[in-house]
Amino acid sequence: MKKVFTILAAASMLAVIACGPSAAEKKKAEDKRIQDSIESAQRMADSLAAMTAAMMPADSMKVDSAAPAATPAK
Repeated sequence: MKKVFTILAAASMLAVIACGPSAAEKKKAEDKRIQDSIESAQRMADSLAAMTAAMMPADSMKVDSAAPAATPAK
């Protein structure tokens, strides 16, 4: 009887392992992974933009369109 329970336990473990996630679950997990990557990259870009803006003085971002263009020396 002990052997029968051992065989049943082993068979049920293999059945659970063999099932695994379905194709829909795999696609959902992959879509979530891609979305998380996009959000992470966006947060990093926002953080970099905020850091750059904090480092630049406000007056250095003004462009004087009336200023003459620099000409290279000949």
